Amino acid sequence: SDLTGLDKIMSKFIVDKSFWEIFPEANVGVLLLDNVDNSGASSENVIKLLKESNEEAKKHLTEAQLSQNPAISVWREAYQKFKTKKGVRSSIEALLKRVEKGAGISTISPLVDIYNSASLKYGLPVGAEDIETFEGNLVLGVTAGNDEFYALGDTENSPTLDGEVCYRDDKGAVCRCFNWRDGQRTMITENTKKAFVVIEYVNSERNEDIEKALKMIAEYSEKELGAKIAALKLLTKNEDTIELI
Repeated sequence: SDLTGLDKIMSKFIVDKSFWEIFPEANVGVLLLDNVDNSGASSENVIKLLKESNEEAKKHLTEAQLSQNPAISVWREAYQKFKTKKGVRSSIEALLKRVEKGAGISTISPLVDIYNSASLKYGLPVGAEDIETFEGNLVLGVTAGNDEFYALGDTENSPTLDGEVCYRDDKGAVCRCFNWRDGQRTMITENTKKAFVVIEYVNSERNEDIEKALKMIAEYSEKELGAKIAALKLLTKNEDTIELI
């Protein structure tokens, strides 16, 4: 029998009921990119965007104490609601901390530079993964723990905790502690062709910014990386699933 096209069952991204029980008002913006060319160095346009976004990020730092800035305090509060590894912070706090110290965010790879620029400009956590590395469905929810996880640069497994909010698939954790850190297995690399980009927020107050940030990533990815936009969608408690490409 001819199984062409049937050998790979379409996987999904699902925001689990356990997540909505903690964050019922949350919105999760998803962008799916196909045909990405992330090889080589960032173009002058992308380098310029990153430089400008590092500057623009300073508008999110109006308080003397880092943790008092709204873009950060909202996540400090969110991280109190579930079990986390000691001392971990939201990805946006890590970026803004570097900006505050004057270091800023330097170039990594074209797609990473583009999504980091959007994160800095809008003061929102942005993550991205290589869809082709997922095993089964990608799920955002509360885990019972022990999901395998190797953070970038780690040689030892750092498994999830019981009660931790994380992204995970059939193989293990993809991003630990909500939006703290991606794992090596699913990270964006020079070989990435299909990318899953995500921006979360704990309520609907920043939906417009989420959409603007995702559109900015989409436009630059089309223009600079030859990518095709497969989907751009805001997930809520009432619409919690999207098919992956």
